[in-house]
Amino acid sequence: MKAIIDGTVIAEAPKDDLISIEGNWYFPPSSVKDGYLVESATPYTCPWKGECQYFSVKDGDKLLQDRAWSYPTPYPTGIERVGKDFSNYVAFWKEVKVID
Repeated sequence: MKAIIDGTVIAEAPKDDLISIEGNWYFPPSSVKDGYLVESATPYTCPWKGECQYFSVKDGDKLLQDRAWSYPTPYPTGIERVGKDFSNYVAFWKEVKVID
């Protein structure tokens, strides 16, 4: 699967390596290409997954605010609920399209 923005692949991994959570595909951290994500200060804590780290996505000269996120240290109960450790896996939305 691929995460693409304006024709540029910014993450790519076999579907079996991704984790689906609440309709979003989470990519392994090693599958995300360097230079496209910039940490955001936007705060959010999911009641069952834990504290979220948002990222803005670089698209050429544009910086698209909070278009990606991960959970660096998810709650143990969240890992149990998902059935896999999704620490630092990255999900995308809006302009970043995930395709098979």
